[in-house]
This record gives sequence, C-alpha cells and structure tokens, in this order.
Amino acid sequence: MLVLSRRTGESIVIDHNIEIVVVGVEGDQVRLGIRAPREIDIYRKEIYEVIQEENKKAAAGSVTAEDLKKLFKKN
Repeated sequence: MLVLSRRTGESIVIDHNIEIVVVGVEGDQVRLGIRAPREIDIYRKEIYEVIQEENKKAAAGSVTAEDLKKLFKKN
C-alpha cells in the first residue's frame, strides 16, 4: 500500500485520468473529491463489497426477489 500525506487542496493522480483531491479535513474525517471519466465506476468500499456478494449469489442462482428488495432498501 502506498501511503501519502496531502493537505487540503492537494491531489494525487492515478493512471493519467483519475485525480483524487483532498477537499477538506474535519477532525478525523477527510473529504475527498474524485475526478474520473464517466465510464469508471466509483463506489465506497462497503457498497462495493455488497455488490460483489450479490453478484456471487446471482452467479450461483441463489438470489431471491426478497434479497434484491433488501439490497435496494439499504442504498
């Protein structure tokens, strides 16, 4: 893992077309802005993990309509 220190207004660039900007720091919370092409999906990690789990269930044929309702109610 690469660990960097950045101040408010500073940024990092990933693969020439994704920019992560430190928008603000308040206590122990950091606000980030992300500039990326529209075709790149960006998710909070906890949402990404739910999507991956649901995809595994769907591939196994075990997703029910009730599972999908629960997923959409959470988000």
